Amino acid sequence: MISKAFDKIINVIAETMGLIGSLLILYCMIFGVTDVFLRYVLNSASQWIGATIQAAMVLIACMGGAYALKHGSFIKLDLFYEKFSARKKAICDIITSSLTFAFLGVLIWKGTDAALMSIKFNQTTPTAIPIPIYPVKTVIPLAACVVLLIVIQQFVQDVKTVIKGSKE
Repeated sequence: MISKAFDKIINVIAETMGLIGSLLILYCMIFGVTDVFLRYVLNSASQWIGATIQAAMVLIACMGGAYALKHGSFIKLDLFYEKFSARKKAICDIITSSLTFAFLGVLIWKGTDAALMSIKFNQTTPTAIPIPIYPVKTVIPLAACVVLLIVIQQFVQDVKTVIKGSKE
């Protein structure tokens, strides 16, 4: 019961992050073209578009990473893995998940440190129009926490597969 509610919540969060990521891609496309138009056609460069596009790209990686992981969209080296049974795939996934847990642990730990420092000093971009950086730095460890939840969800499914012999 709790597991199904947990799975549903994670699915909703991942889908929402995917939607936000897709909207950020549209933002980057629209304002990227606008910046080029302003710079080269009107000879009037923007002072804020470049910085906001950079921030949006960081957010795209955060949002899109969780969404892609949830949907199994990361590129894999399927040379051998593709031919494995569901149980062997689950065993390989369990073995490699230790590296994922370590990476996400460090990302959450150091990302939180960086976000707290950025908030403490009210960090902004060093441009003529200071744009706050701390919101973006805060999203990084939060998104890593969501990815960790997805990895835990997949880890539990892999353990079930190894024990029971087939994926649900």
